[in-house]
Amino acid sequence: MVRPPLVRDMQPPDADAVLVRHGDVGIKSRPVQARMEARLAENLRAQLDARGISGDVEREYGRLVVHADDVDAATTAATETFGVVSASPAVVVDPTLDAIEAALAAAARARYDGGTFGVDARRAGDHDFDSRDIGREGGQAVWNAVEDDFEPEVDLDDPDVTFSVECRQERAFVFLEARAGPGGLPLGTQDPLVALVSGGIDSPVAAWLAMKRGAPVVPVYLELGPYGGPDHEARAVETVRALARWAPDHDMTVRRVPVGDALERLDDAVGNTRMLSFRRFMYRVAERVADDVGAVGVVTGEAVGQKSSQTTANMAAVARATELPIHRPLLAWDKQEIIAKARELDTYRDATMDVGCDRLAPDQPATAATADRVEAAEPDGFLDWAADAADARDTIPVDPAEVRA
Repeated sequence: MVRPPLVRDMQPPDADAVLVRHGDVGIKSRPVQARMEARLAENLRAQLDARGISGDVEREYGRLVVHADDVDAATTAATETFGVVSASPAVVVDPTLDAIEAALAAAARARYDGGTFGVDARRAGDHDFDSRDIGREGGQAVWNAVEDDFEPEVDLDDPDVTFSVECRQERAFVFLEARAGPGGLPLGTQDPLVALVSGGIDSPVAAWLAMKRGAPVVPVYLELGPYGGPDHEARAVETVRALARWAPDHDMTVRRVPVGDALERLDDAVGNTRMLSFRRFMYRVAERVADDVGAVGVVTGEAVGQKSSQTTANMAAVARATELPIHRPLLAWDKQEIIAKARELDTYRDATMDVGCDRLAPDQPATAATADRVEAAEPDGFLDWAADAADARDTIPVDPAEVRA
């Protein structure tokens, strides 16, 4: 009976680099890919600096290579950088069969304690051997390294331990794992969006998804006055701090917009469509801020049917409050999916927390309103109140040092 593998850790001995892979970047044209790889390299350097990791980032077409003293920490930093699909702590050797075999044997002696194994080899460049030679000779080197301790077993389909090799023209990388990153596009390769953030669960997840696709976000928090809960603002700012760890070289200052007076006037003047009017108000606030900061759209945490104000009819009824596109990354997500992602991002606080604007909701809210009906119920000059509120905004700095504390 083959005993289960007892892998002590998945970093090869003497690992001195991190091999970083991207995904969607690689399907772009060569000029665009080059620009995006350059941005990804900048973002990786920023992640290293933010974590106090001494290292450098080298670009190699289709890959990035991080050289660092603390390879494990550098690998973690890479897997928390948008645009990275996976990252592997690796040992760099000469691109020869002898050097590759020696590195594989050392990795086997240090990390392989039983179970099945396989060698996954890839090669690019001009060599006197191919990937099949690496797989065959490398597999024999692994076998020879451990056969005195236990009887190894080869499984090329689903091994317990995979020894991987990427051989390129000037060097080869030997590694044992590929840690998953977020994927997407490097942050800063798209124009910024205003992100409406609250103390709730949905909005920070939506903002993170926009960031994942390369768009920096400008967080806007609506200070609800008497309609806000006691921890509302603190929770909203904490979620932005959690997002900021993904964007150490981007300004995540929160724009705080006072809207309590406007909500009281709205509550007094409008009946069962007032939540829809409030959404129009939010969009117009976001538009005003976007005009000032150069953002090109608004990202929200809305999902179809999650609340009465988020039916397809109601979302259509409020959309014309702004000429900016409204991006809803969570449009088709279930609530439990959103909660799971929020927990993963450490932005989840309390699923039952009163986020303030719920107190504005009428007892029988409209679920199938029209734009004309919503607008007709609003006081004269209602959307001008939003511009006034946006102009009265102040800021809440998000200190990068606090993010890492």
